Amino acid sequence: MIECDERELWIMGLGERVERGAVVCSYLAEGGHRARTAKVSELSGCTPRAILLDLSPWSDDGWGVLLSLKENPATREIPILPLYLSEIGQVGAVFPVAGFFTLPIDTPYMTKKLKQLGLTDESDDYDLQVMMVTRKGEEQVQHAITKLGFEVVNAYTGKEAVALGTIVHPYMMFCSLMLPDQAAFELLERFRLYPQTRNIPFFVLLKGEMKDGERQAMSRSIEHLVRKKWLTRQEFLAYFKKSKE
Repeated sequence: MIECDERELWIMGLGERVERGAVVCSYLAEGGHRARTAKVSELSGCTPRAILLDLSPWSDDGWGVLLSLKENPATREIPILPLYLSEIGQVGAVFPVAGFFTLPIDTPYMTKKLKQLGLTDESDDYDLQVMMVTRKGEEQVQHAITKLGFEVVNAYTGKEAVALGTIVHPYMMFCSLMLPDQAAFELLERFRLYPQTRNIPFFVLLKGEMKDGERQAMSRSIEHLVRKKWLTRQEFLAYFKKSKE
């Protein structure tokens, strides 16, 4: 039996090819972090500090793992950092989202999470806007955000969100995983290009299930975001540190 260490970072989504997590583990170890590869079944006996989840086409159902973790009240509090790992485990990209929420939204949980992150502290004192980027507006989510004292600004495509975001400077964002014109991670990358939107807390909304075709489409969409060169240890640790601030 593997000893439980709740200070550890777990690399997941690797399936039987656990050797693909070696590069990430070595980078984290050199940065002073305890890390190892793990499987979902191990969560029944231990809770890691955070999970680094491979969502590349070589992942063993990383999208399914993401949904199962965030739908389960026992595991949804664990922070997840999405990664793109190559076929041999090189780090192609890191996607530092602020968090994930499943639909239909659990309003008390979302409220508690936003308060824990300190994102509701100023809603009574300032007129703050939250951007919702979804196909249909997600009225239940809008209602929950409005009750917290925020004004909601809607966008229905990624292109519209970028145009609005650079004008209204939203306080935080909620985005569907799949939009009509792009995926949430692509929109996240676009917002990171602009100084005025680079550090906006970005939450991703997950629907209760994903078809195989949707999972493949999502993997392909993030594959397009991978740079020509793989991230160095220093670059990866810089992303990792920023995602945990």
